[in-house]
Amino acid sequence: MRILLVGAGGTLGSAVGKALVERGHEVVGVGRTGGDVICDVTDPAAVSRLYAQVGRLDAVAVAAGDAVFKPLADLAADDFAATLRGKALSQVELVRQGLGAVAPNGSFTLVSGVLTEEPIVAGAAASAANGAVEAFARAAAIEIAPQRINVVSPTVVEESLPAYGPFFVGMEAVPVARVATAYVRAVEGAQTGQVYRVR
Repeated sequence: MRILLVGAGGTLGSAVGKALVERGHEVVGVGRTGGDVICDVTDPAAVSRLYAQVGRLDAVAVAAGDAVFKPLADLAADDFAATLRGKALSQVELVRQGLGAVAPNGSFTLVSGVLTEEPIVAGAAASAANGAVEAFARAAAIEIAPQRINVVSPTVVEESLPAYGPFFVGMEAVPVARVATAYVRAVEGAQTGQVYRVR
């Protein structure tokens, strides 16, 4: 399969890309500052140019999404807007515009996260965005068949504990390679409208 991987240069994206390549797929990596294609997917016009540039695909997988972490009392309207744009609306746009670029039997794999179900202090914006991604995927699944759409929802990964560990107090981390396995399942499997929770 020819797979567009958004966030390919990050901790999760690198692991996902490695897992997919090892299984014989062609991965086109997308990043904001590096990769096979440079694109800011929070800009709908840039997403349009991205699809025009890369051509036909069998799948799109997303392994990135920006969120603002602040106590609720300190979160401004712009913080919520930035998080929804960076984590939810960007993924919605990748699907909306990607319907014509992905093969009729192809798939979309989005990313949410543990905060949908297990909130943390300073994570309200991220929780809201994650929930939006999951709700969107379930709704889109009943409209885009035979194309498929699923979500991978990981907890914090071991490799990111130095940066994010203090936010996820008491939560057990998982190896990033385990999360990458869920992406393989979403891309190669037959299910749709699912949220694969990696805890």
